[in-house]
Amino acid sequence: MVAADCTGHGVPGAFMSMLGISLLNELVLSEGMDNPGMILNALRNRVKTYLKQTGKIDESKDGMDMALIIINTINLEAKYSGANNPIYIIRENNLLEYKATKNPIGIYLNEQDFKTEDIQLQRNDRIYLFSDGYMDQFGGANGLKLKSGKFKEMLLGINQKPMEEQKNLLEKAFNIWRGKYDQVDDILILGIKL
Repeated sequence: MVAADCTGHGVPGAFMSMLGISLLNELVLSEGMDNPGMILNALRNRVKTYLKQTGKIDESKDGMDMALIIINTINLEAKYSGANNPIYIIRENNLLEYKATKNPIGIYLNEQDFKTEDIQLQRNDRIYLFSDGYMDQFGGANGLKLKSGKFKEMLLGINQKPMEEQKNLLEKAFNIWRGKYDQVDDILILGIKL
């Protein structure tokens, strides 16, 4: 599973989305890569090549943030790697956070290799991948960002409900939070229950 958030809106964002999907298909389906950290490292290198990113000041810094998890549904072993995007796993009402490498897919001044984290999952775990759009929304009484702490609280409060109901509750809470403020970013939240 992949949750990705591309820079730019409109045509630039659509171009990055198409490039990302195409390159992921090439790496995973055609080349058979199955290690998330290696996939993200190869993806970053190809994005930099396709966009001719060399680090010059005036060139495009377009790219994407991403969480990528590969799950073996038989033995419940998973491998995760993230480019700025963590994942949350809720197990028995405890939220486990697997942190991302603080690098995007694309050119970056302090590049680090993307690491792969092995995770032993359990039946009934709930796994959440997401973009930053929900947490970056301004709202509430003081027009502040929602932030990750409040998002985690929301997930902990609803994680026992069916996934469709969770979706509806997150949408409702988002609209109440945002109130009079315009939506500031695209939102992607992907959740599954094992």
